[in-house]
Amino acid sequence: MKILRTPGSLRAVLKEHRHKQIGFVPTMGYFHDGHLSLMKRAVQDNDITVVSIFVNPLQFGPNEDLDKYPRDEDRDTELAENQDIDYLFIPTVESMYPHDMHVRLMMNNRTDVLCGASRPGHFDGVITVLAKLFHIVQPDKVYMGMKDAQQFAVVDAFCQDLNFPLELVGVPTVREEDGLAKSSRNVFLSEAERNEAPAINNSLKLGQTLAKSGEKDTSVITACVKEAIEKETSGTIDYVELYRYPELTVTKDICGTVILAVAVRFSNARLIDNVIFEV
Repeated sequence: MKILRTPGSLRAVLKEHRHKQIGFVPTMGYFHDGHLSLMKRAVQDNDITVVSIFVNPLQFGPNEDLDKYPRDEDRDTELAENQDIDYLFIPTVESMYPHDMHVRLMMNNRTDVLCGASRPGHFDGVITVLAKLFHIVQPDKVYMGMKDAQQFAVVDAFCQDLNFPLELVGVPTVREEDGLAKSSRNVFLSEAERNEAPAINNSLKLGQTLAKSGEKDTSVITACVKEAIEKETSGTIDYVELYRYPELTVTKDICGTVILAVAVRFSNARLIDNVIFEV
């Protein structure tokens, strides 16, 4: 595995592989099993696999502490190497944004609900850094986890609208044995909160069961999920919402593909989770 730290150096080495299929896993590092599952899939599917680690300042709001985002480059490097990654791209902020951006990218749809409702500008920052990374790497396939299903839906629309010549591959959420979705933020949970957190996934399963059993009223389903979370955890609910997927539009009567998604705040961590299913 080779580590590259500037866009120019990565482009230069990838020129040698343009006749091969390139898979790309964009991350912000602090790897867990979810990240590793993306890498395994990318290595399995492609001739060359590139993984990036970049904590992107453009997607952090003024009230979000960029400096507190967990980082461990040495551990991440070892884990990536164990997955047979070919190139690990770890650029600095200065190399990715050498000056103030002259171009501003904005998403018009799929961003004003779920996490996007409380994080204005977040997904604009996401698509900006991905546009740069996609141009640098020029991948054939890009791998993203479905735990952040809104991000996947946003990036999917972004790639389609701008005709990026790549396939976006969604990889299922990796979970702990008790059902909690793997996340870099889980390390910030207290012991008591960690014991409560699996109730989030259990509440989503309850809502999914209601929908598949014939309940069509979204307000009934979301109320049931909220009640379960409030009963079983000390966390504060940010949202429990049900939408068509991937459009992320309101549906009064459930049909087709839908997403039931939640966000719960604990003392030092905000956890998200979802289920996507057909009715």
